[in-house]
Amino acid sequence: MPRFVVFLRAINVGGHNVVKGKLQEAFVSMGFREVSTYKQSGNVILETDIASPEEVKKIVEETLPGVLGFEAGAFVRTLPQLKKILQLEAFKGQDTEGTSFLITFLRHAPTEFPLKLPLVIPNSTAEISSALGTEVFSVTRGHGDGGRPNPFLESKLKTQATTRNLNVIREIVERYPE
Repeated sequence: MPRFVVFLRAINVGGHNVVKGKLQEAFVSMGFREVSTYKQSGNVILETDIASPEEVKKIVEETLPGVLGFEAGAFVRTLPQLKKILQLEAFKGQDTEGTSFLITFLRHAPTEFPLKLPLVIPNSTAEISSALGTEVFSVTRGHGDGGRPNPFLESKLKTQATTRNLNVIREIVERYPE
């Protein structure tokens, strides 16, 4: 039975759209099984008979506004997809001291990536280092810049996005084996 990870946009960010207990209940009410949340920041792991990530996304995005009272974009990945992202070693050779490695999931992959990389986001230490398909890889070096890649990429690429720390992706893959 396929297992999916749903990354929700704008959940529990800066004290807004806090849904602590509702999220798991909402996904169970949609018919998904073995539903669990990870770190209460819009990370939902579930099992379903549905084989398509796009179909899971459609169900989630159509149902959540009625349950939560607001829209939350859903970015759905399989565990094998997340493993492949980790295997890319997109941050290999980067200095790890005081560094956060981030992955931004895009709603749509640009046909041509319009930004010359690497690129430091203006007025920050955040640097977009590379991109592949619907994933963009960024590095931040403190100063609270972990939230910078998401709005920057949304404005430049004209698509919805959500960002997670590489450690969260790694922990999900380790915690929820196929």
